[in-house]
Amino acid sequence: EVQLVESGGGLVQPGGSLKLSCAASGFTFSTYAMSWVRQAPGKGLEWVSSISSGGGSRTYVDSVKGRFTISKDNAKNTLYLQMNSLKPEDTAVYYCAKGGRLYGSTSYIYRGQGTQVTVSS
Repeated sequence: EVQLVESGGGLVQPGGSLKLSCAASGFTFSTYAMSWVRQAPGKGLEWVSSISSGGGSRTYVDSVKGRFTISKDNAKNTLYLQMNSLKPEDTAVYYCAKGGRLYGSTSYIYRGQGTQVTVSS
């Protein structure tokens, strides 16, 4: 059974940082690309970032480029999202998802339960 469990969310002031983690199990993590998506209050799911199976290729939505860094530790079966210079518009529930970027879609078959990130003073 595929399981994805996010952690690390919380309340942070604008300009602050958070590091999200996603513990994966039930599949061979090292052979899969992984992604982060988010859902802001009252809005639909938005793709944020993806990383290739080996970690050598990373892509980001324009709004987070230069501020967020995706990484994966295949030895620990864990996906990360380092978020710096956070803005109020980054407030959302963040989900990790099994698989790479889905162009034109955010309908991942496997997605975690999410972790809330709130950026506010």
